[in-house]
Amino acid sequence: MARIAGVDLPNNKRVEIGLTYIYGIGRSLSNKILDIAKIDNNKKIKDLMDKEIILLRNIIRDNYIIEGDLRKEVSIDIKRLMEIGSYRGLRHRIGLPCHGQSTHSNARTKKGPRAGRIVRK
Repeated sequence: MARIAGVDLPNNKRVEIGLTYIYGIGRSLSNKILDIAKIDNNKKIKDLMDKEIILLRNIIRDNYIIEGDLRKEVSIDIKRLMEIGSYRGLRHRIGLPCHGQSTHSNARTKKGPRAGRIVRK
């Protein structure tokens, strides 16, 4: 099992998909990394040589912010928005969607379960 950036990548997945298990790497970034490393997208993770895994690890470590550092950076950005009192910061603070979505009938995931419902016995 390949371990990159503290994440165990699943053996039976293609490398293109396996890299997306790392927080901060999606499909397009995964393809860019594989192009830089000159590794076939359709190769399985279990078929990677040690040299290829080390190459992927070095490319990711040197060029991209991922996992814990990225999570910390995102949380700092949200805290900054809340401190300066921007519209997005206020929406984060009260737990509502920040990107202009409608909240009249949707947004239950962000708002949480409905409040004030009385269940009769």
